[in-house]
Amino acid sequence: MTPDSALRKLNLTALAQEGRGLSGRTEPAELPRLCADLDQSDQSAQPIVWQALAQWRERPGASAQLWLHLRAQAQLPLSCQRCLAPALQPLQVDRWFRFVDSEEVAQAEDEDCEEDLLVLEPQFDLLHLLEDELLMELPLVPMHERCAGPPAAIENLSEAPSDRPNPFAVLAGLKKNSPD
Repeated sequence: MTPDSALRKLNLTALAQEGRGLSGRTEPAELPRLCADLDQSDQSAQPIVWQALAQWRERPGASAQLWLHLRAQAQLPLSCQRCLAPALQPLQVDRWFRFVDSEEVAQAEDEDCEEDLLVLEPQFDLLHLLEDELLMELPLVPMHERCAGPPAAIENLSEAPSDRPNPFAVLAGLKKNSPD
């Protein structure tokens, strides 16, 4: 296991040459952009379990290329959009990335390839990539399969103040006073 601070300054080239993978658990609090989307009233967020493997792949007639395989699993509390209560959402990431030398190469090759391209940096931030991938896996509208209680909007209607005049009664009064 590698400390989270070391995961922000990885030398992927050396990691691929060593032929060993990395794995670990990261608390959601270590990923501030992801943490901002979580339901803060629910403290049941479990650590994110992840694995990363960097490797060189040979290409016919060309030099080897660096690839990274990232896998992650998480159960994160998001706000259900029906009842507004916390809803644990399972997330899974299983993605390969190919590294290129520059942004120009990435843009030129992006149209013609199916894999995800990243620019190779001397100090690679694995946690940033993990956070990006988890953010893309978040559901657009998180919901329970079945909510336990009535939607929060319905509960709020029953708590509406009753001392306000009915707007339709005011309109009816205006109609009675009209000179028609």
